[in-house]
Amino acid sequence: MNTRRLIASKLSLTLVLLWNVGTDAKADKSLTSMRNEYLRPQSIPFPKDNPHTRLSENLGRTLFFDPRLSGSNWISCATCHNPAFSWGDGLAKGIGSGMKSLGRRTPTILNLAWGELMMWDGRFDSLESQALAPVSEEGEMNLPHDRMLQKLQAIPGYVELFAKAFPDEGLTTSTVAKALATFERTVVSGTAPFDRWIKGNEKAISSEAKMGFEIFNGKALCSKCHSGWRFTDDSFHDIGLADEDKGRGKILPDIEVMQHAFKTPTLRNVDHRGPYMHDGSEVTLEDVVEFYNQGGKSKRPSISEHIRPLRLSEKEKSDLVEFLKTLTSQDKAVRIPILPR
Repeated sequence: MNTRRLIASKLSLTLVLLWNVGTDAKADKSLTSMRNEYLRPQSIPFPKDNPHTRLSENLGRTLFFDPRLSGSNWISCATCHNPAFSWGDGLAKGIGSGMKSLGRRTPTILNLAWGELMMWDGRFDSLESQALAPVSEEGEMNLPHDRMLQKLQAIPGYVELFAKAFPDEGLTTSTVAKALATFERTVVSGTAPFDRWIKGNEKAISSEAKMGFEIFNGKALCSKCHSGWRFTDDSFHDIGLADEDKGRGKILPDIEVMQHAFKTPTLRNVDHRGPYMHDGSEVTLEDVVEFYNQGGKSKRPSISEHIRPLRLSEKEKSDLVEFLKTLTSQDKAVRIPILPR
């Protein structure tokens, strides 16, 4: 080989090596960027007109577990939002007053402090406005607000607790809602293996889960809706479920993409929260992944642009499920309060 050809050969090899280094650097940067999108916040946000105090939090916790907030005296907020079921109820559809089945699955209250619109259809814009809706709803807890106040005012222990937590307001419909909302904001999922991994602990999750993370953010299109550290965009989408519930479309009937659209649920602690979807139609995480892999089960004009056949292999589906399991934290046992009398 002459000198010119040797120099050209070495230059070519150098360019290839530089290109490979650059490609690896871009890949690492991309992975780092993806990880940064999922970093947990350092504190819980509370609104200025309902700041956190330990007294209001404890009062809200007490109200949350008290079945006297129902017309029957046996349904509490915790009946449907049970910490043992990751703050859901483990049922395909919720059960309300008179043991009647409700139309939708009970959503978790995990991490709602950062939420924007509440409920599957987003009909409430704050935890304060949402908190008392199930209490007065005839099909749920069936206790009108005036009767709720009468019941609570007849319990000396509650009168004292409200006087301490809200000294300028006392026991009112508004302060009941504020107390419940304050407690609900403290229901936050703990640090999961995934969180330790994005902080740099490479041993925190398996190689299969790491591949699942890449699939989640790539081929499977999951991150298009399940974004941020809570794994939700707080928006509403028609994902192609085969039921007739209009969801957010009942509130926004003139907007086509909102027909059959439901709020994107958080994926935190998701493997403890089956069955899945707003109608409880998918039993396992494997079922959910296959549902999306097939591109949903119904085709409508309102269907999300991200719902289409994914063509995931069996290995890719398995890795995706392994990743989802890393989002589950080992949370502290929930303290059940002694109810006032």
